[in-house]
Order: sequence, then structure tokens, then C-alpha cells
Amino acid sequence: MHFLFGLFLVSLLQFGGGLAYAGNQKEEALADSVRVALSNAIADARPPKPRIDDIDERIRYLHWLGEMSGRLKRKLPDMQVRREFLETVWYESTRAGLDPALVLGLIQVESAFRKYAMSHVGARGYMQVMPFWTRVIGDKDPRKLFHMQTNLRYGCSILRMYIDMEKGNLYLALGRYNGSRGRPEYPNAVLAAWKRWEYAAAAR
Repeated sequence: MHFLFGLFLVSLLQFGGGLAYAGNQKEEALADSVRVALSNAIADARPPKPRIDDIDERIRYLHWLGEMSGRLKRKLPDMQVRREFLETVWYESTRAGLDPALVLGLIQVESAFRKYAMSHVGARGYMQVMPFWTRVIGDKDPRKLFHMQTNLRYGCSILRMYIDMEKGNLYLALGRYNGSRGRPEYPNAVLAAWKRWEYAAAAR
């Protein structure tokens, strides 16, 4: 039985099922300073078009974009949709001080890269953001969570907030993001998926 469950878990990670862990974020009391910081992070609506002045960094970004596009082709067949998605992932993750590979791994586990994914408890979009977050920051339209940039902005900002709350402990922050703090299943799934999306810059 344990062996069969192990095979099932591996297949979820390999084929992007991942929804077993999705959509269980819990609403919790936030300090006013945290609430304001989160609201400010989400309210900054600059377009996700990266501007990279350093030529070496720009070349690295373009290589990353090409490699990730190839990896995502089966999940997001439309080239323009795929490029816009990756540009936004890169922009929002780096803006929040997160590794884009971590964010891609989390998205794989949460929604299997499905823009309109919805969990049984109502979590929405690529990063399976719960609707209560829109109320927390004073935005009363949770339908926006199906908008790509909005969803990624919320998800990255919330994860960054949890990492800061957990004093840099990513394992606990991931558990908090999923509403399962202290349990290993979800953090382990995201960390395993993260490795699959790492970009080997040294290979270039």
C-alpha cells in the first residue's frame, strides 16, 4: 500500500497533478503593518515587462526564457500565452525576492499550470489564492484572481510575507501558504518540484 501511494505521489509530481495539496490556505490575523505591506505590494500595478540594463543578466534572462518555454510547451501550447506567463512569473517572483524556479514548482503542485483551476474550497488560479485575500487588502472582487498577473502578484506576495513571518524558514512558510504548517507533504512536494524547474546557468 505504501509503495502504491509512493508511485501515486511521484506521478503527481511528474505529470503536474498536484491538486491533492492545493487550496487550503487559512485566514489568519495579520498585524496592521503586515497588512499594509501586503496591500502595497499587490497594489503596485506596473506591467510585468522586465527591464534589464546589464547585458550579461539580460542574456541570462533570455536563455532562461527560452529553456523554460521549451519545458512548458506541453502544458501551455500557445507560444504567446507561454511567453507572457513566463515573463510574468519572472517579474513577480524576482520582484518579491523569490526564485522563479520555486514559483514554477509551487504552481505545478498547486494548479498544474491551469489558469482557471479552482479547488474544492474555492482557491483560484495558477497559485491557488483564496478569495479572502482580496478582502484582507480591501479589494472586493475575487474574480480578479483568475487574471494571470493578479494571481501571480497575490501568490508571490503572500509567499514572501510568510517567508518573512517564518524568519526565512521556507519549509514552514510553504506549510503556512498551504494551510498545513508543520506537516511535511506539501512543502516536500513543492521542494521536489522546485528542483525540476531550476535553471542550470553554468551549462550556458
